[in-house]
Amino acid sequence: MPDPFDRPATIPAFALFALLPGLLLLAACLLGGVWIWAALIWMGGASQIVDTVIARGFADPVDDRAPAGTDALSVLLAGLHFVLLIAGLAALTDAGMGVAARIALFIALGLFFGQVSNSNAHELIHRGSRALFRLGAAVYVSLLFGHHTSAHRLVHHRHVATPMDPNSARFGESFWHFFPRAWLGSFRAGLEAERALSAAKPGRPNPYLVWVGGGLLCCLAVLLAYGAAGLGWYLGLCLYAQMQLMLSDYVQHYGLTRALRADGRHEPVGPRHSWDAPHFLSSLMMVNAPRHSDHHSHPSRAYPGLRLERAEAPRPMLPYSLPVMASIAMAPRLWRRVMDKRVQRMRDG
Repeated sequence: MPDPFDRPATIPAFALFALLPGLLLLAACLLGGVWIWAALIWMGGASQIVDTVIARGFADPVDDRAPAGTDALSVLLAGLHFVLLIAGLAALTDAGMGVAARIALFIALGLFFGQVSNSNAHELIHRGSRALFRLGAAVYVSLLFGHHTSAHRLVHHRHVATPMDPNSARFGESFWHFFPRAWLGSFRAGLEAERALSAAKPGRPNPYLVWVGGGLLCCLAVLLAYGAAGLGWYLGLCLYAQMQLMLSDYVQHYGLTRALRADGRHEPVGPRHSWDAPHFLSSLMMVNAPRHSDHHSHPSRAYPGLRLERAEAPRPMLPYSLPVMASIAMAPRLWRRVMDKRVQRMRDG
């Protein structure tokens, strides 16, 4: 019998594992009870345990052609994000829900927004279609993180693994120091990049008006629809999701640097400048976001086409799945015990 891991992942496989937690959460919001705990168990532990036990990845695709349904799944996931945001706030502000269930639902929703919605929005803002780009940007705006749309494409991809990129974690830097530094730094760097583009093209509006203005409108809409309590839950969910997005950046670039060439410029971005995670289930759930080095080398390559290419030159590989490593990163001493020796080996070459 052929080994399923010897074949590239299919769109139905991506759809199954990316949509499953969202559908569990939708049932949790609408029906409550056991569905809340099922969603939390899946998002908060079961999927990570599967990845840790199996610890395998699927095969690389044979070509760059995006399979049928690639964009359709991204659109469906974005639509599910907005449905869950509305249904989740309605459930969290329901006076009939108990405290324990409310906290469990909050955590499960936050995990979905930070892992699945973020990964899918990241995919959409890299697509060539203006409509898909705007849909991805709308997801980020709804999480009060619209500036990431600018900072990620104009700053992070250009300056990754250099001191000029706020979102590349420095060797020895804890996540708790990285988070505020990177959040503020990326906001400012993205704003400067957009201002430069607008100065070069007179009449071009600065999208930060949409990123910030759209976020304020979202807050106002939530306040009017769900009251002050709803706004509190909304701000908490956005902060939780943003922390997970920044955890991904922290984990995927920790300690890796691009060499400075004789002409004063940094070497081109390559496989050695991002940490990859081959684990199959989280890769399917997060639409291949853990195959990060290939994304930096080929930003326009759609998620089913991303490769690990482990037969080529050695590249940084995480010992556990991306969600597990993000959890470890929240304990700085444990993180450094796990990662610093690996960073040093990559630096030694």
